[in-house]
Amino acid sequence: MPPRFALTALMLGNFAIGVAVLAPAGMLLELSGGLEVSVRDAGFLITAGAVVLCFGSPITAWLTSRIDRRRLLAVTLFVLAAGHLASAFAPDYFTLLAARVLMLAVGALYTPQAAGTAALIVPAERRASAITYVFLGWSLATAIGIPIISLLAAKVGWRETYAVLGALGLIAAALLALYLPSGLNGAPVSLATWGAVGRNRLIVLLLAITAIQTSGQFAIITYMSPLLLQLTGAGAETTSLFFAIFGVAGFVGNVLATRIVGAIGAFKTSALSLGSVFAGLLIWVLGEGALAMMGAGVLFWGLGFAAANSMQQARLATAAPALASASIALNTSGIYVGQAVGSYLGGFLIVREMFTAMGWTAVGFLLAALVILAFTRGAPHARRRREV
Repeated sequence: MPPRFALTALMLGNFAIGVAVLAPAGMLLELSGGLEVSVRDAGFLITAGAVVLCFGSPITAWLTSRIDRRRLLAVTLFVLAAGHLASAFAPDYFTLLAARVLMLAVGALYTPQAAGTAALIVPAERRASAITYVFLGWSLATAIGIPIISLLAAKVGWRETYAVLGALGLIAAALLALYLPSGLNGAPVSLATWGAVGRNRLIVLLLAITAIQTSGQFAIITYMSPLLLQLTGAGAETTSLFFAIFGVAGFVGNVLATRIVGAIGAFKTSALSLGSVFAGLLIWVLGEGALAMMGAGVLFWGLGFAAANSMQQARLATAAPALASASIALNTSGIYVGQAVGSYLGGFLIVREMFTAMGWTAVGFLLAALVILAFTRGAPHARRRREV
């Protein structure tokens, strides 16, 4: 079976994981109303899930490093589907929260293991572009998944939306079982591996960038729907449009990053991506209340959103190939740390109606990430690499 089919199956699995992680943000108001909880409590579904994912990613990478990747990843998506179906029938908020935590405790292993698996099925010179391609799934989740979830939840209800997500998980699991080669096993992850990761200055800086820039973004993403309602009076259709602009821009930005990384290198591509996120968030906060300007901010923000994450994965994979399984797992944890921190800070501020402070908080986090990025410029593995 050609590698491209396997890579596409891995990418679609990331799509399923992406919509699972981000789904509550797309139906925050419907969850709040249907479960009779506050918007902040509904947002806690993302915070709690992110905490589980943060710890689960490196732990599951360690525990499952010797298991055949096809079996491991397909079972993971099957569990994800079962979790969505359980969520559709949850009688109350705490049951839904428990289903989400259990589902994501298993789902935590997918993204880092998918990246590591992609590196196993392509030549070394294609690893950066292959991993970036697999992470297009997250871009698609934002581009079409979250807008569709937002519309579905508004039109037919959040329970029905979870049922649709369950069906998606089953399809993704079947595709992996069909197209991913058997007998794929990465390098075993030992306790010594984690120590080696901690002693690698470049890896530590890259992990810090991931956690910080994600924290800033999720202070806004998690609460985009209520923020737009409060600042502009926007309804469900406008909110879905904003999610669509953000997601389509993210998809386009990730495709562009895939195309240019071989020519200008991962560092410059990372700088462009994070710079676009920073510019977009700055436009958002300066344009608060003006729908068109906030939409422009979301466009620039989206262009860098997924590309920045993909470049982080690619840089980690090439910085220390022997440590890639562990470093990518920790980077995924960094993403989830950022989601937890950002959604918590956003919830803290939104209940106090500090809407402008949410925007400036996001801008500050991105500025800090850009400063740290500058310190990785001279790293040997951050230099230009051409694709063959």
